[in-house]
Amino acid sequence: MKKINEMKLTVQAKSVNESFCRVAVASFAAQLDPTVEEISDIKTAVSEAVTNSIVHAYSAMNGNIYITASLYPDNMLTVRVRDTGIGIADIKQAREPLFTTGGDDRSGLGFSVMECFSDKLKVTSKEGKGTTVTIYKKIRGKSVDES
Repeated sequence: MKKINEMKLTVQAKSVNESFCRVAVASFAAQLDPTVEEISDIKTAVSEAVTNSIVHAYSAMNGNIYITASLYPDNMLTVRVRDTGIGIADIKQAREPLFTTGGDDRSGLGFSVMECFSDKLKVTSKEGKGTTVTIYKKIRGKSVDES
């Protein structure tokens, strides 16, 4: 399907950038006239994906987080959050509620939260190469202009 519009953002994997990423993606999605609930869902899912990259992918090193948000004619928003960190050894296990590699201070609910606030969630990863999380969210607002 042909993209109508797209934005790309690269930030350092620092906690201070998490709120910026969620607001930037929500602002981009605003052209579809989403409901307050839809905006909240988008912000929450993006926040969790970015936080996972900061906490897990780059826990012992510096790196960047790459975000691409795309709009499609059917009011589908996709948000891809990619890192080049340590990767995930077992994606199925990582997606299990309450599983975490982050120690006692982490809840292990990141992927569960992302799934709850999106229509579809795709996770790909390669150890030593990084992880890509793709969030799919159908917006019930106005149709996006193809011009």
